Parts: sequence; structure tokens; C-alpha cells
Amino acid sequence: MRISYLLFALFFLFLMPVPANGALISTLQRYYCRIRQGRCALIGCLPKEEQIGRCSVSGRKCCRRKK
Repeated sequence: MRISYLLFALFFLFLMPVPANGALISTLQRYYCRIRQGRCALIGCLPKEEQIGRCSVSGRKCCRRKK
């Protein structure tokens, strides 16, 4: 029984994102942007687009066409 607690703790540690990288969080943010019919822009949104969120921890923006 004690081994299962240890395995659960190790599994949980592997799922946690690295603070400097944030790969898991960025992946989820990009996926959420796609669900909202957006695209990830590296620098900024185009003039006919609006920002609806972020795609990564580093600052990429989630943009979609204005309604």
C-alpha cells in the first residue's frame, strides 16, 4: 500500500510543468485557443483580428477574426 502512495507522488511530479519551460501549460493554452477558433500569433494580431487570450507562457497571443 505504501508503494502505491510513492508511485502516485512520482507520477504527480512528472505531470507538473517545469517553471522555466511551462510546456504542459503552453500546450493546453494552444489547444484552448484552437477550440475557440483562434490562431496563435508570434508578435501580434492582424488589424482585422482581436486578441482573445494567450497561447503560451512566453507571450504568444491567441487571435481570431473580429465579429
